[in-house]
Amino acid sequence: MPAKNETTNNRKAYLYNAGDYSYFSYGDITITFYTGKNLQQYTAIKEWDAGYLVVTCRNKSNPQTEIEDYIDLVPILENLYFKPDKFLAPIKEVELDYDGRGTENCC
Repeated sequence: MPAKNETTNNRKAYLYNAGDYSYFSYGDITITFYTGKNLQQYTAIKEWDAGYLVVTCRNKSNPQTEIEDYIDLVPILENLYFKPDKFLAPIKEVELDYDGRGTENCC
């Protein structure tokens, strides 16, 4: 039987941004998508619902104010020929990752 932490980590995905792109990592897969020049940094993940994220972030145009934003991974995954239901089903939690935990397979 796997250790509790191992089971939890296997169900955790990571989100972060760098430059004009955001990265969503789960297991050995990192999905990169364009988020635009205005995004400065994600500050919190408020909700995760099987591919739909509610996040707060700061934009370069107004860095003192956190705003709520939404990310729908399903159409991104479909455009990459993933089966969203199969890929997203085991993910129970998404965490911000600006420390490199979920970036081993990125970039």
